[in-house]
Amino acid sequence: MSVLSIATSGLTAASLRTDVAASNIANVRTTGPLPASGGSSTSAVVGSPGIGPMFPAAYVPLRVDQVSQSNGSTPGGTIATVSTVSPSYTAQSDPNAPFANQNGLVAAPNVDLANEFAQLAAAKYSFIANAKVIQAYAETEGALLDIKT
Repeated sequence: MSVLSIATSGLTAASLRTDVAASNIANVRTTGPLPASGGSSTSAVVGSPGIGPMFPAAYVPLRVDQVSQSNGSTPGGTIATVSTVSPSYTAQSDPNAPFANQNGLVAAPNVDLANEFAQLAAAKYSFIANAKVIQAYAETEGALLDIKT
């Protein structure tokens, strides 16, 4: 695997990490009704037609898992995948919400803001480091091509 493809995979992973953290931060207050089964709230709408009002489910936070790429004899680079956080919600008191249960609880996204800002910082420095690798490679290649005899 070439230096450029390794650095590019790092840039892609950093970009994905930034997108996921930004989405989690933007939706930290997107609550919904507590799921009846006690499982993760992943459906778009909670409720039953004809029985009562339908409410959107709480936002399901995401996370990025990043591992090194191994392709047989030419390992290098990184692979980033997105998955959901488990458990996806926590019970939060909001008795004024129209979808609060009889105890005044709603499902709030299980987002740790401190972790999300740490993910943004890590993505920033990863992006900078990989961009520097590309820059150094380009400068070195340029210097090699400028050799005069």
